[in-house]
Amino acid sequence: MADDPQKHGRLVWSRYYSAFVPAGPAGPGLFDRLKAASGAIGGIAITGLLCGLMWGNGLAHPLLVAPMGASAVLLFAVPASPLAQPWPVLGGNVISAVIGIAVAKAIADPTLAAALAVGAAIAVMSLLRCLHPPGGAVALSAALGVKSVAASYMFALVPVGINTLLLLIVAMLFHRLAGHSYPHVAPATSQRHGTDDPPPLLRAGPSEQDVADALRGFGDMLDVDEADLRQLIVDAELRAAERLHGAASCADIMSQDVLHVGAQHSVAEVRALMRARELLSVPVLDRDCRVQGIIDAIDLTRDGGCAGDMARRPLLVHADTPVSRLIGPLSSGAHRAAIVVDDAQHLLGLVTQTDLLASLALRVSAAPTLARPVPASP
Repeated sequence: MADDPQKHGRLVWSRYYSAFVPAGPAGPGLFDRLKAASGAIGGIAITGLLCGLMWGNGLAHPLLVAPMGASAVLLFAVPASPLAQPWPVLGGNVISAVIGIAVAKAIADPTLAAALAVGAAIAVMSLLRCLHPPGGAVALSAALGVKSVAASYMFALVPVGINTLLLLIVAMLFHRLAGHSYPHVAPATSQRHGTDDPPPLLRAGPSEQDVADALRGFGDMLDVDEADLRQLIVDAELRAAERLHGAASCADIMSQDVLHVGAQHSVAEVRALMRARELLSVPVLDRDCRVQGIIDAIDLTRDGGCAGDMARRPLLVHADTPVSRLIGPLSSGAHRAAIVVDDAQHLLGLVTQTDLLASLALRVSAAPTLARPVPASP
């Protein structure tokens, strides 16, 4: 049966219309957006009030430039945006003002000067890593007002610089009171054990290079920090774990910077290390650097003169062992971790219950070309 032409036309129009009117902004709900609006009200009011008092204009004549309204939208509504951080806001506005004045003084035609001022501002802000959309409006205002309000380069400092600085201070205080992170810092990804390995979920998920390559392949610039995007991707994959489960080898998910002890170390030294680094398991190596055993936190309650006396028989695997083979041993309670060794039983890495959980939750490619390199034996 042929498609209905009228129905097809409605579908095409629906897609076209939706490109102009999106479903709605992602992120916080209505209450958070109302808080952002109240913050912007306070920010603009306080900035105008203080500038009016400082330069003698009084409360009825606040010394404000129009682009501050656009800066307020970013500062209070999307504080996590890279375009809303302190340096882009302050540097972008002040630099754009200087560029707008300089271009207008060099070019007599106001239309050409306005166009070049905005384009130059975008280029310089991008080069100096302070891209801020309202900076384009600042450059335009400066270029068009060079014969009046922006006759001097002091316009970049007063009112643009002072307006921006006061608005930034108000935004920082507001977000601190509201419990938000501003200036925005991506959630820390370091190990609580103090090692160089990233947390298990990030090891099993997309790497920083994966995210960077995906952004380059996307083609358009996105207003999101790469670290935040990586965290969002990992969280989304975790929520869809049952659909994203795939095969992986121990080399794909193991910790490589493994803390260990020698068989000759005393019980007190082992206990101090495990407490200081918050470790649940620690491999025990003999004098030839071969794996002799493993000590769990519960083993510290047993009697023993040294680590070699307390060490239990470990679960040893190779780098190419499929992770699926660890599900039984690590989920049964018999072992808390599997030690990855080479043919000579030299320590290569460690796969804990947490690593196993991450590998089951997130799909890890088992292709040899994507597997992480295994370090050489000591």
